Amino acid sequence: MGSNSGPAPTAAESDLDRRYAELVELLACSPGVTAGSGRRGFGSDALQINGRIFAMARRAGLVVKLSTDRVVELIADGSGESFDAGKGKPMKEWVVIGPQAGKLWPSLAREALALVQGQSLGRQRS
Repeated sequence: MGSNSGPAPTAAESDLDRRYAELVELLACSPGVTAGSGRRGFGSDALQINGRIFAMARRAGLVVKLSTDRVVELIADGSGESFDAGKGKPMKEWVVIGPQAGKLWPSLAREALALVQGQSLGRQRS
């Protein structure tokens, strides 16, 4: 094992990786959806529509872009947590859906895809 490989994943991380891989397989066949940007850094392994990120895996779970109202709703009902991209301030249109709510991942990822796809179309028409 090389020095850059890092520690072996825990069982929980392996389960998250498996769930995310299943989600990628489910959504990657949708027109315009790609997995990974081909670049390193933030969002390098994210699901994107027309180059715009709508979902990505993080250690805490699945991060999805949704409307601010939907994010508030998911946090309030305990399904999600605020997402902070490391800047010390939660991002109002992004939420982390932990493994305890894993059954929601496919529907929320589709919801995020529809939102970002709609935003992309709106920008193309402007």
